[in-house]
Amino acid sequence: MKIGELSRETDVPVRLLRYYEEQGLLASRRSPGGHRHYGPEAPAAVARIRALLAAGLPTRVIRELMPCFAGDGTELQACVLDHIETQMADLDSRIADLTRARTALGEIHRASTRTLAAAGAGTAPGDRGDRPST
Repeated sequence: MKIGELSRETDVPVRLLRYYEEQGLLASRRSPGGHRHYGPEAPAAVARIRALLAAGLPTRVIRELMPCFAGDGTELQACVLDHIETQMADLDSRIADLTRARTALGEIHRASTRTLAAAGAGTAPGDRGDRPST
């Protein structure tokens, strides 16, 4: 199947399919005229790539996981589950960091709002507070 056909079948832009190939995630063979041709497994490979990208995995990790699929779906062989668990732990850590940052920012916002209200500053959110008072 040609790249345009794969794009239509998977609803993935041609540009992304080329990128996946550049990253070593998708394989094609070239015709004598230089056109890309994909095998019958390509739509399933694209679906796997999309699923792993949606799960937040970087392309370097996806490249390592591509040969490790069991069956036609997104199920991976047991030998790489440790790798997936490491990625999940990394996500958990990043979520915790973002949650702490969100909490700290919320506290700053609440304190600032209270201070402005107590001072009767009358500034609307987003105002810089540099208007001359009347």
